[in-house]
Amino acid sequence: MKITILTLFKEQFDGFTNTSIIKRAIEKKIVDIEVINYRDYSNDKLKRVDQPPYGGGAGMIIKLQPIVDCLKKIKTNDSHVILLSAKGKLYKQTIAHSLAKYKHIILICGHYEGIDDRILNYVDEEISVGDYILTGGEIPSMIIADSIIRLLDGAIKNDSIVEESFENNLLEYPQYTEPRIFENFEVPNILFSGNHKAIKEYRFKESIKKTLSNRPELINIDSFNKQEKKWFNELQ
Repeated sequence: MKITILTLFKEQFDGFTNTSIIKRAIEKKIVDIEVINYRDYSNDKLKRVDQPPYGGGAGMIIKLQPIVDCLKKIKTNDSHVILLSAKGKLYKQTIAHSLAKYKHIILICGHYEGIDDRILNYVDEEISVGDYILTGGEIPSMIIADSIIRLLDGAIKNDSIVEESFENNLLEYPQYTEPRIFENFEVPNILFSGNHKAIKEYRFKESIKKTLSNRPELINIDSFNKQEKKWFNELQ
């Protein structure tokens, strides 16, 4: 897969592409990350990319020309173009899975007061990473890229993905490691029982409890098997 990020601030991605899982995925050629400064495509003699909004208002609006010319240069038939915007649909794990199937993702980072709205004629979808406002699309683009890359074959162990939060309409169960007791806080005894069936039941119920407490809207009882429905009813 190739991920291309269009931004005015390439330097923000130096750490992102040179650490941890992302760096290893690049080195293993699982993903190719390309960061482009679309200011380079501006036809303004001073390379300006923004102008005041028509009709008045605060801030500056990014012009279409630099971004559209950049897209025309890099876009192929395999490309899927995404605009990062607070007005877009809310990003979820299911979207990450669908995006991971593309050969080429292009992420457009806005800045200032946003991009001329006619940009929507040149993108495939508009995505928001949450109900809050950031100074630009750089951090959201990293969030989306990270969530996609870790789903690619070979980026991380498959077992690490299967039992994560959001993968089964539940938040993940609590995890523990050494020491068994830390400042009077003890790891649940069931995890030392060696009874894998009992541990599975415990973890499922803990996931249910966490989801009911923090994100009850995620629960979809119809997705549970017969045994899981029984455990769920016991908690009720």
